[in-house]
Amino acid sequence: MTGAHGATPHNSPDEAVVAPGDIAVGVVIGRASENFDFFVYGIASVLVFPQVFFPFVDRLHGILYAFAVFAVAFVVRPIGTLLGMSVQRHFGRSVKLTVSLFLLGISTCSMALLPGYGAVGVWSIALLTLCRIGQGLALGGSWDGLPSLLAINAPEHKRGWYAMLGQLGAPLGFVVACAVFLYLWTNLSSADFLTWGWRYPFYAAFAINVVALFARLRLVVTHEYERGLEHAELEPGNTGELLSTQGVNIVIGAFAALASYALFHLVTIFPLSWVVLFSQEEVAQFMTVELLGGVLGALAMPVSGWMADRIGRRRTLGTLAFAIAVFSVATPFLLDSGSVGRDAFILVGFVLLGLSYGQAAGTMTSNFLPHLRYTGAALTTDLAWLIGAAFAPFVALYLSARFGLVAVSLYLLSGAVCTLLALRTNRLLTSLKD
Repeated sequence: MTGAHGATPHNSPDEAVVAPGDIAVGVVIGRASENFDFFVYGIASVLVFPQVFFPFVDRLHGILYAFAVFAVAFVVRPIGTLLGMSVQRHFGRSVKLTVSLFLLGISTCSMALLPGYGAVGVWSIALLTLCRIGQGLALGGSWDGLPSLLAINAPEHKRGWYAMLGQLGAPLGFVVACAVFLYLWTNLSSADFLTWGWRYPFYAAFAINVVALFARLRLVVTHEYERGLEHAELEPGNTGELLSTQGVNIVIGAFAALASYALFHLVTIFPLSWVVLFSQEEVAQFMTVELLGGVLGALAMPVSGWMADRIGRRRTLGTLAFAIAVFSVATPFLLDSGSVGRDAFILVGFVLLGLSYGQAAGTMTSNFLPHLRYTGAALTTDLAWLIGAAFAPFVALYLSARFGLVAVSLYLLSGAVCTLLALRTNRLLTSLKD
C-alpha cells in the first residue's frame, strides 16, 4: 500500500508502528503554540503597538507600520528553515526543535520587556523588529516533518481527516490569543492595559512553547518515531537539487494554497484594524464575535476532512477557492454595512477558512521525490505563508484606506484565482507525466 505522499508504510513486524493518533496530538499542540505567538503579535499590532512603538504618526499609519514588522517574520522564515535543516544534519532533529522553540519563546517573551518609543525612541522599533525576526527564524527552524509522517501513516480512506488535524492548531491558537486579549481589554483600564496589561500574553507564550516543545520531543526522540521518519525519508534533502529539479512544485504548491492563506489574516487581523479605525463598534464586542468565529473555524475543519476523503483533497481545495471567490465579492458590502454585516463577514469567513485551510497544507507534497519531500514541504509552506498571508493585513488595510473596501475584495479574489490556476496547472503537469 502506498502512503499519502508516495512512500510505502513500514509494515515489518519487527518495527514499531507509528500511531497516527499520537502524531496528531504532537502536531496540534505544536501548531497551536506557534499560532498563539503570531496571533498575540497580530492583535497587539492593532490594540497596542501604534500607541507604544509608533506614537509619532496617526493611528492608521501606526497600525500599518506594525503590520509591516508583522510581515518580517514571514520573510525570514525560509532562512530559518534552511538554517534548521543544517542544524538537523549536524546535531539531530531534537536539538533543532529545542533551539527553535526556545528561540520562538524567548523572542515572543522579550517583546513583553521592550521599552516604548517614549523611553528609547527608534531603538524600541529596532528591538521589536529584531524579536519579530527571531520569531520568523524560529518558526522556520521548528519544521519537524510530523505532518508528513501523519499523512503517510494515516489510513488510506482517512487521509483528508488526518491532514486536517495538522492544521487544527491555527484556529486553536487564535482562540486562545483572542480570549486572553479580550479578558485583559475588558477587565483593565485603558491606561493599565497600555502600560502593563498587554505584556501578559507575551509572557504566557514562553510557557506554552515549553509545553509544546516537550509534546513534540516526546515523539521525535523515541526510536519508533525516528525509524518512521527515516523510513519515510523525512530528512533534510539537498536544497540545490530540490530547487533545480523540482522548484516548480514549490511554486505550484504555494499558489495552490494561496486563497486559504490570504483569507487567513483577512478574517483574523485585518477586520480588527478596520473596526478600530473606521467604525463605532466596541472592540470587546467585535473580539467576542471573532472568538466565536475562531470556534466555528475549528469546528469546520473536521468537515473539510470529511469532504476531502470523499471527493479528494485537491477538488476540495478547488471548490473552496471558488467559494472564497464568491465571498470576496460580498466582502465590501458586509464590512461596510454595520455591525451585523461585519459579524456575518467574520462568521462566514471563519467557516470558509476552516474548510479551506484544513486541506491547504501538503496537498501537492506528493509531487516531490521521496528524498526531497521533507525539505520541499517545508519550503512550500514557507512560500505559501509569504505570498499569501505575510503582507495581507498591511495590503488590505492600505488598499481599503486609500481606495475603499472594494480593493480588499479584488485582493482576496486574486488569491482565489491563483489557487484555481495552480490546481489546473498541477493537473496538466500530472497528466503530461502520465
